[in-house]
Amino acid sequence: MTFALYAALLALLTTAPPPPRPKLVVVITVDQLRPDYFSRWKTQLTGGLAQLANEGAFFTDGYQDHAVTETAPGHSTILSGMWPAHTGIIRNSEGVQDTLAPLLGIGGPGASPRRMRGTTLFDWLKAVDPTARALSVSRKDRGAILPIGKSKEQVYWYQSGMFTTSKYYTDTLPAWVQAFNARRLPFKAANSEWTLLLPDSAYKEADNEIWENGGTNVVFPHRLPADSTRAALSLPAVPAMDSITLLFALEGFEALKLGRKGTDILAVSLSTTDAVGHAYGPDSREIHDQVLRLDRYLGWFLKRLTDRVGRDNVVVVLTADHGVTSFPERTRARGGTAYRVLLDTMITAMNAELDRIAGTTREWLSFDTGMLFLQDNGRFAAMGIRTDSMLDALTARMLRVPGVARVLKPADLARADTASDPTARRWLHQLTPDAAVALTVSLQPGSVWDVPNVPIAMHGQPSDDDAHVPIVFWGRGIRRGVYAGRTNTVDIAPTLAAVLGIAPLSLVDGRARTDALAPRN
Repeated sequence: MTFALYAALLALLTTAPPPPRPKLVVVITVDQLRPDYFSRWKTQLTGGLAQLANEGAFFTDGYQDHAVTETAPGHSTILSGMWPAHTGIIRNSEGVQDTLAPLLGIGGPGASPRRMRGTTLFDWLKAVDPTARALSVSRKDRGAILPIGKSKEQVYWYQSGMFTTSKYYTDTLPAWVQAFNARRLPFKAANSEWTLLLPDSAYKEADNEIWENGGTNVVFPHRLPADSTRAALSLPAVPAMDSITLLFALEGFEALKLGRKGTDILAVSLSTTDAVGHAYGPDSREIHDQVLRLDRYLGWFLKRLTDRVGRDNVVVVLTADHGVTSFPERTRARGGTAYRVLLDTMITAMNAELDRIAGTTREWLSFDTGMLFLQDNGRFAAMGIRTDSMLDALTARMLRVPGVARVLKPADLARADTASDPTARRWLHQLTPDAAVALTVSLQPGSVWDVPNVPIAMHGQPSDDDAHVPIVFWGRGIRRGVYAGRTNTVDIAPTLAAVLGIAPLSLVDGRARTDALAPRN
C-alpha cells in the first residue's frame, strides 16, 4: 500500500462525524410584515422580533420575488425553495380550496395541498430521518397548509372560534386539539378591548385618519362584540388572535413532544398583522401597536421553546408572505399620485361582446390580481376572432386606465432583461406554463387593485412595497450579523437544508446563504 493511499484511508477513518442536527426548526411567517417596521420602531421592540433581529442573521434586502404578492403564493415559496411558477400556487383563489377535503367538526371551506407541486423542507428531512414530525399552525388555512406541502402531518387552522383541520389529514381531531377548543378562549374574548400597549405619547401616528377601516371605529380603544359568537368571528382582526395562535402552537409542541428525539419542524403563520394592515394601513397607530404586541408575544413563545429544548438545539427563521402598499387616499393627501384600479367592467364588456358573436353565454376571459386568463383559445379561431388583435385592443384600453403602468404578454416577459427589470422578472417567477395567462397587468407605484366597496390597504403587486419582506435566521448554526445583497424567500429552504446537512429532493430556485452559517466544528 502506498503512503498516499494509506493517508487517504486514514483520513476517511478519522474524519469526525457531522455535527448533530438541531432538534427543532421553527419557521415563523408573519402575514404582511414589512421590514421597515424593524427600523421604524426599533427602540420600542424588546421581545422576540428584537431578539431575532439583533442576535440573528438579518437579510435587509429580502424579497418574495414574484408578481402576485398574496398569501397563498407567498407561503408556497418559504419551505419549498421554489417560485410560484414551480409550486403551482399562483393566486389565493386557487390555493388550497378543496371540496373533497371538508373540515372536521365545523362548517367552512374544505382545504388541502393538492394543487401544490414539488417537495418541501419537511420532505427532505423525512427522507433522511423517518422519525421527523411537523406541526403547522395558522389562523388561515393556506398559511398552515402550504409550508409543509403534501405531507399528511399535524396541520391546523382557525375557523369560527376553533382550530381544525381537514379530512385530507385525518378523520378525527386529536385529544389535545379538542381540549384546547373546549376552553373556548376566542368566545371568552367577548367585550374585551384592544388598548395601546404603551403610553399614548409613544405613538406618533394620528389615530383618526378618515381612510382607515372604512371610516368607522378608527380610534383606540377597539372593542370586540359582546356576543361571544360574533367575538370569535371578529378575533382575527385584533392582536389577541396571534396570542391564541401561538398558545395553540405551544400546546401542540408540548403534546407532540417536538424536538425531544430527532429533528422536528414547527411552522407558525401569524395573520393579525395582515388583518390590521388591510384595515388601518402600514402607517397607522394600529399597525404600530400590533407589531409591538407581536414582538412581546414572540418573545414569550421563543423563551418557552428554548427553555424546553435548549437554545443550542433550535434554529429559527422569520419572514413574511408579502408586504403591503399604503392607502392611495393617504398617498394623494400627501401630494402623491395613486389610484384604485378596477378592470372588471372592461372584462365584463368584452365577455358580453364575445357572447354576442358566439351566440352563447360563457366566461371567455377572467381577471384576477393582474392576470388575464384566456379560456379555450381554440374557440376564438372558430369564431373568426384573431386572439392577438383582441389582446392588443385590450392592452391599449388597459393602458389608458389611470394607475396602470404596464401590460405584458408572456412572450414579452421571456425577452425581458430580468436583471434590470424586476417587474418582468417577478412575472416570470409567477406564471406556470399551463396557467392560460394571456396578459399581465402591473400598476404604477402606490396604486392598488380595487376591491369594490372594501376600501382597504392592499398588496398583490410586483412592487417593492409588496415584495420586500424580512428574512432572519437565528440559533443553531447561524452566524450573527446584518447581511446585504438580494435574498429571496426561496433561499430559506436551501439555507435550512444546509444547516441540517440534508439535500433537496427536487430542483429548487433558491440557493443556500452559506455566508450566514457558522462553521461546523
